[in-house]
Amino acid sequence: MAACRRVQLLLLLMSVSFSVCSIQALKSPSNGNANGDVLPNQQLKSANVPAAAASTLRRGTSWKLADEEACREDVTRLCPKKQWPNNLAVLECLQDRKEDTEIATDCNHLLWNYKLNLTTDPKFESVAGEVCKSTIGEIKECAEEEKGKGYLVSCLVDHRGNISERQCHQYVTKMTTIIFSDFRLICGFMDKCREDINTLHCGSISTGEKDLHSQGEVISCLEKALVREAEQQDQAHSIQDGCKKSIMRVAELSADDFHLDRHLYFACREDRERFCEDTQVGEGRVYKCLFNHKFEEAMSEKCRDALTTRQKLIAQDYKVSYSLAKACKTDLRKYRCNLDTNMPRAREARLSYLLLCLEAAVHRGRTVNGECQGEMLDYRRMLMEDFSLSPEIVLHCRGEIEAHCSGLHRKGRTLHCLMRVARGEKGAAMDSMCQNALQTLIQSADPGADYRIDRALNEACESVIQTACKHIRNGDPMILSCLMEHLYTEKMVEDCEHRLLELQYFISRDWKLDPILYKKCQSDASRLCHTHGWNETSESMPLGAVFSCLYRHAYRTEEQGRRPDPDENLSRDCKVEVQRILHQRALDVKLEPELQKRCMTDLGKWCSDRTETGQELECLQDHLEDLIVECREIVGNLTELESEDIQIEALLIRACEPVIQTHCHDVADNQIDTGDLMECLVRNKHQREMNDKCAVGVTHFQLVQMKDFRFSYKFKMACKEDVLKLCPNIKKKVDVVVCLSTTVRNDTLQDVKEQRVALKCRKQLRVEELEMSEDIRLEPELHDSCRHDIKRLCSGVEFGNAQMIECLKENKKQLSQQCHQKIFKLQETEMMDPELDYQLMRVCKQMIKRFCTESDAKNMLQCLKQNKNSELMDPKCKQMITKRQITQNTDYRLNPVLRKACKADIPKFCQDILRKASDDTELEGEVVSCLKLKYADQRLSSDCEDQIRVILQESALDYRLDPQLQMHCSEEITRLCPEEAAAQEQTGQVEECLKGNLLKIKQEACKKEVLTMLKESKADIFVDPVLHTACALDLKHHCAAIPPGRGRQMSCLLEALEDKRVRLQPECKKRLQDRIDMWTFAARVAPAEGFSDLARQVLLSPSKNYILLMIVLSVCVLFVIGLMCGRITKRVVKELKDR
Repeated sequence: MAACRRVQLLLLLMSVSFSVCSIQALKSPSNGNANGDVLPNQQLKSANVPAAAASTLRRGTSWKLADEEACREDVTRLCPKKQWPNNLAVLECLQDRKEDTEIATDCNHLLWNYKLNLTTDPKFESVAGEVCKSTIGEIKECAEEEKGKGYLVSCLVDHRGNISERQCHQYVTKMTTIIFSDFRLICGFMDKCREDINTLHCGSISTGEKDLHSQGEVISCLEKALVREAEQQDQAHSIQDGCKKSIMRVAELSADDFHLDRHLYFACREDRERFCEDTQVGEGRVYKCLFNHKFEEAMSEKCRDALTTRQKLIAQDYKVSYSLAKACKTDLRKYRCNLDTNMPRAREARLSYLLLCLEAAVHRGRTVNGECQGEMLDYRRMLMEDFSLSPEIVLHCRGEIEAHCSGLHRKGRTLHCLMRVARGEKGAAMDSMCQNALQTLIQSADPGADYRIDRALNEACESVIQTACKHIRNGDPMILSCLMEHLYTEKMVEDCEHRLLELQYFISRDWKLDPILYKKCQSDASRLCHTHGWNETSESMPLGAVFSCLYRHAYRTEEQGRRPDPDENLSRDCKVEVQRILHQRALDVKLEPELQKRCMTDLGKWCSDRTETGQELECLQDHLEDLIVECREIVGNLTELESEDIQIEALLIRACEPVIQTHCHDVADNQIDTGDLMECLVRNKHQREMNDKCAVGVTHFQLVQMKDFRFSYKFKMACKEDVLKLCPNIKKKVDVVVCLSTTVRNDTLQDVKEQRVALKCRKQLRVEELEMSEDIRLEPELHDSCRHDIKRLCSGVEFGNAQMIECLKENKKQLSQQCHQKIFKLQETEMMDPELDYQLMRVCKQMIKRFCTESDAKNMLQCLKQNKNSELMDPKCKQMITKRQITQNTDYRLNPVLRKACKADIPKFCQDILRKASDDTELEGEVVSCLKLKYADQRLSSDCEDQIRVILQESALDYRLDPQLQMHCSEEITRLCPEEAAAQEQTGQVEECLKGNLLKIKQEACKKEVLTMLKESKADIFVDPVLHTACALDLKHHCAAIPPGRGRQMSCLLEALEDKRVRLQPECKKRLQDRIDMWTFAARVAPAEGFSDLARQVLLSPSKNYILLMIVLSVCVLFVIGLMCGRITKRVVKELKDR
């Protein structure tokens, strides 16, 4: 303890001042007068006071400084006349003169000796005892001090914050200005710091070498040296520990009144008048006012430097701030913020430690008084405004500041520049020690709790806050969250966007820096993630690990073969906050610490040119298979989270807001999304409310889902057990879908009693199959096989809406073999399950509702075909149905109904065709043509005959449905029937034209096809639509009782034509006669190729009775001739024998 440690002389001097100025009645003449006249002769002699001054001082107790010859001129020139009678007022006046004003050397010496005698007179302790009598009684430590050694006054200094007695407080405060004017007057200071003062050349030790009253510069010099040492600057002098303590003690004692920091007082005297004229002196108020104006343009550089030095001392020891130490004294003791025996005392005193300790209490929900919180806010703002107040930043970030952030010292700009460097926006990597220093500073300042702490952010975002976040209370932590929600929106301004992301980069790396998250999740984090206290760190738990742990538990689902433990789930409030943070972090890949750390190499390798908003994560997802293992794992985990809660993709949700509000509002309102929202967006992907941004985002997510079935949350949850059992070791979603679909199809075809794939999985599998049919890119194998064909044939076609697949189908004959095979397989699948035909289902959506509501999904195309010619049928849908019919007729395998009905007939009659067929190329209608011929021969089974009749009827109306006819007669149609072909009325006019121009057809293959048509029309009038239309009434009147098929109704009409008693309709009669002529000609140009063909022609001939009669007669004649020849032969033989 001792007086030297507590600066006893300072308070001794204070006691004299107060006793002189305020309580004259307490002093006897021997102790001094009201002017502070207490200079014993012995002391004057030893002080080397000039003779004139000494003689004057000896004259009596009414000695006045103003009367001394050495100072009379200076007092008259510098001090108001009313101050002359009071020695202390004169002393203060001369000490506080302006810098450019000098006083005589003799006067300087006289004043210094006067102060020295005041501070060394033991009688002043008794004065202090009288002035502060009640205060000493209240302060136990001071009452027990040994008298006569100056310890009492030293004790009063230490407890001056607790002095409530007005006179005693004034008495102590007033005299401080005298003692702090010269470091040599502070007991023990010169002894402890003499060596450092000389080494650093901070000033003179003896009198006479310089202005005696500028010795405050010496303390300022030592303070700056102490700061340089803390910042480990080059060639920094290491100050002795005893001197360090003395320097900090002096700074602490001058904390309440800026007059006591003589260097700062002189440096900032004019600035004080400019900025803080109305601010009352005391309790550090002037300091705080000047701190607040430190970066004003009008602030002088000299004052700014002095203030910065003062702030750096506060950063090293919070007690240097009087207001902070006083306001937080109770809370510091209450929360044991300076009782950690494991820490060195220097750390306990650090401002950052104090802030961390008290912030921890606030974050834990403890009560910290409002005045203390206000002080904390001021000093947190101070740390964020000036990077130089943090020695670690100055030390470890020196290179980054010089290279990237020079000249940005004011208003926190340097710190934000360093944050940009940390984010990698300056094109250079930041040193880990610098980044750790930044992280520590931000944790100390805790701007996440109040955005106003970050002045650069506050100024940049003021307009956004006023418009977008005006509903939130000023200073509320939710302001930052509100700003993040409006990131990349029209309300956000560019400067605010940059400052916000720079700060969020560090907040995202320490979950505790988000006060709302910490408050809601601290118990969960302690229970599930084994976290430490708010202001404690652990090297074993890297940055971002706690939040990663929280979101894993927030989105914990049933693991494979294991049910989740309810005790491992987050509380509802915590889960909501975790979701909020995830939604915000998805805006920028750099806000996800683990992602940036593990994927730095891949980001540079694959995504260097994709740095726009949200593009980096999309790029990583696109290159998922190419990423290194660590990066692929974290990207996969994030994608899996997105599949469960697509609202994490905030940019996508904003882009899709119109379609969500119109079509998906019911699922969007769910607090916990389970993949329903994305499913709804995919389902409504082509609604008019869907904009390009939303469509691109949804499609991208669909494409990413193809890489791993886990990325489709609903599919994963519905089918994970089936995948493990039936499709092990398969990862890609498309492969899993194919595997499960094949299993379902096989089980269905085999009519198994119990499907191997669960019902819930089958339902979700159907959803996935339908989604995949919409875009060729969702089927990677197909897309890869047809990539070159797409560029060559469909370069102008957009992806999506199955347009690309439709383009490839229409250009099927020009496709490469590889692509053609895949398209054929796709068509085969679609024909078996028309619901997977996206274009058909889209174009005919309304017609399906009108005509096929009761039809099974697999019979949808069949139903549409049956209603194709309805007057209510939509033309576009009709056109699409025709396309599908054309496709079906190219190969019997694309017509599942025909394939099933003719499964016995096809191998029986068309084996030669099947032998040369491959599994994945069309037969161009050859099998169907083969079956048509057998239909004409009436050799098909009844089921097959019915299906062929339907095909014949359909192709008779539209020549395009007959692949062989279209292939062989396309040129003839163009030449002979251009008008009929252009009309596309699907009424059989093209076929009729070809029949009528049979003689003009030059190509033999086409002529053969037309003759085949004529041949088929004999077998059934329904395959001749023109004739059927013309004879419809006659069929009703004359042939109603005759069943259709096998040429029966045609024979009926021909018999009616020959019967003169029957009168047919003129049009029917004309058409029938034309057909007879055609058949006659056909028989001439196309003779029978075999006996069966001949028999068929005879039976179908209009003159079949005549022909049959002639055949019978011929047989009879031959029989008679035979008999006659036999008798003659027998007679001849007998005659020969008789001979």
